[in-house]
Amino acid sequence: MVVCQASKIHLPTPFASPSSSKTPTSLLFEPHSFSLALSHSDSSLSLFPSISFPFSSTQKSLSIPPPSSSSTFLLLKTQKSPNPRVLFVVAGPYKGGSKVLLRFFLYRNDGSKAFEKAKVVVSKQKGIEFDDKVGVLIDVSHGLKLIISGSVNFFALYSVSSSKVLIFGVNLVVDTDESDDGIAFKLMKFAVIDCLKPVFSISISFEWLVLGEENGVTVWSLRELVEGKKVKKVKNYGLSNGVIGDNNGVSNGGSSTSEIVSNGHLDGKIEKPSVSVKPRSGKHRQESAEPGACFVPFEPKEVKGLTSAKASSMSLKAISIQPLSSKRFLILDTVGDLFVLHVTDTTVGSDVTCYMRLLPHVMKVQMMAVFPDISSRRQTVWISDGHHSMHVVDISSAVNETDKREIVQAIFTSEKIQDMIPTAANSILILGQGSLYAYAIS
Repeated sequence: MVVCQASKIHLPTPFASPSSSKTPTSLLFEPHSFSLALSHSDSSLSLFPSISFPFSSTQKSLSIPPPSSSSTFLLLKTQKSPNPRVLFVVAGPYKGGSKVLLRFFLYRNDGSKAFEKAKVVVSKQKGIEFDDKVGVLIDVSHGLKLIISGSVNFFALYSVSSSKVLIFGVNLVVDTDESDDGIAFKLMKFAVIDCLKPVFSISISFEWLVLGEENGVTVWSLRELVEGKKVKKVKNYGLSNGVIGDNNGVSNGGSSTSEIVSNGHLDGKIEKPSVSVKPRSGKHRQESAEPGACFVPFEPKEVKGLTSAKASSMSLKAISIQPLSSKRFLILDTVGDLFVLHVTDTTVGSDVTCYMRLLPHVMKVQMMAVFPDISSRRQTVWISDGHHSMHVVDISSAVNETDKREIVQAIFTSEKIQDMIPTAANSILILGQGSLYAYAIS
């Protein structure tokens, strides 16, 4: 028998008032530091580090002033450090939207359990500059919409008006002559994808970048985007790739040479910044038949009341992408159907090969949430109709090539669901109309 426990979280004022300009509108959660980010209606953010339940209204938080249009958590890993660092990245418009402003906030590992403004070092690349008063400025137009998605050591930024996806890497730089306060981060642009078609959602996770498009998704090998093609011999300089490379992080001395590709990616030890070639980012095109890229169409399906010809001509958009594991992603389209994307290629340097399967119908889904736990044999997904209903669904069998699926629990809420984010495989935070609730199943 499944037991569901629910509790209301009392937010600090003025967040709790539905009439407040700081009414919460969306959620982000980072499981490593157990941190919660609340976006507000005035485009400000509240960052709560190391939250615990029951949630206290006196929980300390960091207020991030507007403007912010998109944000993400980012983990920084090196082979030398077993404990990853957590960064919170905020993107917003600058000077009327002519540029994009990036702000970085670090979760301290020194026991203070607090976020603070991060120190950032910017590589000498065209279109990136650092302003110590505001943050990092990216020379792309912000426009009406901006999407940012982070993973481990890398994040992707999509500008609708510029029709570009930019891939950035972040590396930990440690000055051993100082305390923990001397930690800084190096930011580098690795790749730019020129988009000829609209992008509606982005997921960057493990070794893949997935772009949600019309009638399907495009999968890019992150290795192909980051490593580029041309290789030169130079002094060590660049980023340690905690996901897909063999870099050894940052050392404190020594001089050696190592292979570096045209965009600045290294496969070797790294000394203090000593540059003999200017780092460049790789250029790619969304529709080009490049190695490491693959368009995967939605599985054909019948639409009630329409002829097969009309149904096949309907334009479906991939509006949400959530990673399930290192090779599987959950995709939501505009009519409320769910698909599982399988990435089957594992050979380095070869073209990506993928396929997509339509999941059995449970409801017309308006929002979904997944807690990616690759160690668990059970794959649980939280789905909602966008009103007062939420279902907890076990899709383990469907992910593993069968059509079976099981509804674990149906939950009905008193407030219309605006957003939801899992905090573990069996617990979730649900944002209602100005109120926050915690649900757990056992």
